Amino acid sequence: MVEPARTSARGRPVATSHAAIEQAAFALFTERGFASTTLDDIARALGVGRRTLFRYFDSKNDIPWGRFDLTLAGFRELLADQPRDLPLAVAVHRAVVAFNRFPADARPSHRDRMRLILTTPELEAHSVLRYADWRAVIAEYVAERTGATASDLRPQLVAHVALAQALTAYQAWLRDEDAVLEEILDQTMAVLTDHLASAEPPRAPGSRRG
Repeated sequence: MVEPARTSARGRPVATSHAAIEQAAFALFTERGFASTTLDDIARALGVGRRTLFRYFDSKNDIPWGRFDLTLAGFRELLADQPRDLPLAVAVHRAVVAFNRFPADARPSHRDRMRLILTTPELEAHSVLRYADWRAVIAEYVAERTGATASDLRPQLVAHVALAQALTAYQAWLRDEDAVLEEILDQTMAVLTDHLASAEPPRAPGSRRG
């Protein structure tokens, strides 16, 4: 059970935070299931009003993703910090692996977070939007490195392939409690490194080689 939040001497709820909301929500998701947990339940567990939750998250579906705007900002920094002399695929490979390094004592844990996101049918539609945001970060980076635009074929291809590799790694990791995510990601991202680094940019349908 989630312990109610403490109250002040005047009976007002102690201020909450993104982290407190996530921890309370995940405890309830584990106990009752995601679909059966309401925002009112989460607010009650925290000892705050339902409206307070909307100061931190737009919806219940956003809670499993945490502060995703900050997470993506960090991802952009990881990509930007890659040495410019690295092959493009190697830079993406390293950044994706680094993106998935979280403290062992993080609560909720990265494993709990990804398990909920990847196995909850009610989150599928919302996850599509978040995956698109994640891919956009890679596409923007590839476009900047290659002089293309983010909507061009090569940036989009790299972004989609990288997401597929990351999701493959997550699924393998969740199947094995002893698996190390960084090691699995390193293996799956190596496909991008080995086969995309030297590949020429894809051509639009109907184009001819010179």
